[in-house]
Amino acid sequence: MKHAHFLSKVDDDRVTAAIAAAEAKTTGEIRALISKRKSPDPLAAAKLHFRALGMQKTKHRNAVLIYVAPKSCTFAIYGDTAIHARCGPDFWNSIRDEMTTHLKAGRYTDALVHAITKAGDLLAVHFPCEKENPNEHPDRLVED
Repeated sequence: MKHAHFLSKVDDDRVTAAIAAAEAKTTGEIRALISKRKSPDPLAAAKLHFRALGMQKTKHRNAVLIYVAPKSCTFAIYGDTAIHARCGPDFWNSIRDEMTTHLKAGRYTDALVHAITKAGDLLAVHFPCEKENPNEHPDRLVED
């Protein structure tokens, strides 16, 4: 699928609102990135973008990046060290499987919103909102 076609099917406002709602319950940070490039190894690409976006610099090391590469029909979910230590690979695999169902059906916004919501719910359990809860990263959808 072409990058532009994928983006034309994604409701950016709905994705941004889902990120804001998820982050309102946690100190965690969530971002979603749509790549213009093919990515045969989406997890490696997600890790690179995670660092390039400075997501490893959050106070609690609890950021999550949802990375989608439409040209290669691949995606990955990458969580920083603190969140990954608390949930392990089974959690990420379950989100991946649920996203796959939405993506195969052409429900791109639903796939992103579902992953954002599930990640936000997990972050809220392990990293609940604190008295001061600054938004450390923008909530909008990112393109590379």
